[in-house]
Amino acid sequence: MSESEFPPEGRPVDLYLDLLRVRMTPADYALLLRMVEPVLEAMQEQRAGPIELSLQGVDGASVSQEIRDEASLVVAVAATGRLDNQIVEIETEETGRVRVVTDSDTAADPARCKEIADFIGERHRQDEELRGIAEVSGLPTDV
Repeated sequence: MSESEFPPEGRPVDLYLDLLRVRMTPADYALLLRMVEPVLEAMQEQRAGPIELSLQGVDGASVSQEIRDEASLVVAVAATGRLDNQIVEIETEETGRVRVVTDSDTAADPARCKEIADFIGERHRQDEELRGIAEVSGLPTDV
């Protein structure tokens, strides 16, 4: 999906992309678009299944955290229609620091951020338990 293929009807994600185009260097903006295009296309086509930000043809280690964050925010705007999303860093015992996209009210609420951290920790524990069961059972663990 090229920039010109975005419909002009004024979706919040289009507005956000326009703001980024003005703010970012042309090279960074082009990289951002390459990362989010597969996700935006899948959302527009309402395709089910896992979707990832694309780093094809790009050394993932060379993509700055700022571009990764903006890509996450673009997807959040497309999914929620909200322009007030923020990225917060949450510390969990199990995984260390985790970057999470959430709305501005949640980002400003320490109790809600703690709930998110607790959920992430519990999910990590469950994943590790299931990974152990799969390993003992001879099933693949890299899924």
